[in-house]
Amino acid sequence: QVHLVESGGGSVQSGGSLRLSCSISGGTGSTYTMGWFRQAPGKARDGVGAIGTKGDTEYADSVKGRFTISRDNAKTTMYLQMDRLKPEDTAMYYCAAGLRLRVSYTGAYSFYGPDYWGQGTQVTVSS
Repeated sequence: QVHLVESGGGSVQSGGSLRLSCSISGGTGSTYTMGWFRQAPGKARDGVGAIGTKGDTEYADSVKGRFTISRDNAKTTMYLQMDRLKPEDTAMYYCAAGLRLRVSYTGAYSFYGPDYWGQGTQVTVSS
């Protein structure tokens, strides 16, 4: 059974940075495409980005150029570096494993259907 645990959430002012971590047990990033989702109050849970088993990354248009997904060499910890944060980035952030990607005709990526979820960590960005 895969188990995911996020850490690193908190409060930051607009323009600031945060780094989230996700530790995975019961599997590694060699087996699963991993990624991040977020859910703001009253809104649907949306994909932020993903890292494939070979280390390739894709991002939602809303965070492209500001957020970076990476992982350690053992592929048991994934990171989400968030820079130039905006108030609209405020949400609960969830780590996910076994997600799928879809690309639209415009080249925009979306993410769905993970097999496993973490419990979430709150990110709050104040203006």
